[in-house]
Amino acid sequence: MAVGHLDIINNLHLDDPKLQTQILLYREKVLRFMDSGDIIGLILVYAYVILLLVISEKVLKKYPNFSRKFLHIMVGNVLFILPFFQSRWVMALLAAAPFILLTFLISPNSPLKIKDRISGSGHGLGLVYYAISWTVLALLFFDQPWIIAVGIAAMSYGDGMASLIGMKYGKIKYNLTGDNKSLEGSLTMFIVLIGMLWVVLMYYAVPVQPMVIVSVALVATILEGITPKGLDNITACFSAVITYLILTI
Repeated sequence: MAVGHLDIINNLHLDDPKLQTQILLYREKVLRFMDSGDIIGLILVYAYVILLLVISEKVLKKYPNFSRKFLHIMVGNVLFILPFFQSRWVMALLAAAPFILLTFLISPNSPLKIKDRISGSGHGLGLVYYAISWTVLALLFFDQPWIIAVGIAAMSYGDGMASLIGMKYGKIKYNLTGDNKSLEGSLTMFIVLIGMLWVVLMYYAVPVQPMVIVSVALVATILEGITPKGLDNITACFSAVITYLILTI
């Protein structure tokens, strides 16, 4: 078998101009789809998420509610990895979209038997909506990564901190859509999101407009407060993005 393979290789006329042209064209197509930046971005995203899953499920398994919120918030740090990507399709289809399936498989709706162990941390469909939102944003705003980052910040640090603080310290409750929220949690989201939006825009060297930041945080906080559980990952994300776009056009 080895000789056969060597014969095939030896029979390739690598000095043939036509073959060289085909090789160069193939190489160009591969590089056009994915370059070194995309590869680094993919490695960073998957390594980071795997690390978070290990910490969430192993180290923090004694505190399931905190574990879920820890994962929800810290996944948002992928917004700092976005500049590595050079291809819209790599970011959307290879970095973001696969997590739609992954997060579904660790949700209570998963058909896998491991769901009882994994979903013990409380991972619901909220993380699935999280992955869907990132995928859509990557497809629509790849050339403006700070807009993607605005949406990610709203549904990670904003929504995540609202739930974490509200669950621990929330005293003033309200329920507008069948899901208990707290004034303390909503106020936390508003303040944290203002800070994170400031960091995002500074990181991407985009002009920081205080009134825009405050308005985006306010709208996202209101939408999060009136949205049923889980879906707030979508409404907080896209309301923040839409408000930012309207105010910066």
